[in-house]
Amino acid sequence: MIPRPHPDDYSPQAANYVAQVPEGADVLQLLRDNQQITYDLFSNMTEEQAMHSYAPGKWTLKEMLGHMIDTERVFSFRAFVFSREDIALPGFDQDTYVNSTDFNNRTLQSLAEEFKALRTTTLFLYESFSNEQLQQSGMASGYIVKVGALVYITAGHELYHHQLIKERYQ
Repeated sequence: MIPRPHPDDYSPQAANYVAQVPEGADVLQLLRDNQQITYDLFSNMTEEQAMHSYAPGKWTLKEMLGHMIDTERVFSFRAFVFSREDIALPGFDQDTYVNSTDFNNRTLQSLAEEFKALRTTTLFLYESFSNEQLQQSGMASGYIVKVGALVYITAGHELYHHQLIKERYQ
């Protein structure tokens, strides 16, 4: 089981994501379970539902899923790199990433399948880390972050978006 990270192991901006992971949870099992939950959540929507945004200028549900895919790729890439070397990586602007593609022109099913496939590869990576690798760190967006913290941040980011969907989209 990957131990819960200390607040010094990640940026203050990531604290909300880490807090989403229940105390005592097996974070890898949470990621495994949520792979199907997220897949089902989106694949059971209609295309019309997936084009909904809760306010003008806010993302559609397709764009949100695309953002979740992009963000998981970034977090898992950071974890991969930091598990191998202590290096600084740039940040990423979520709005630039979403605005640089057109998730709304893709089918919801293709996005849901991409999420599911990405999560499978993320799990292979995260499950491969040794205890030593989980303690290694690098710099992302100007903050030191440990590999183990990135596992929690990945899980918490997904949970954050599940909550956002419940509160603002349904």
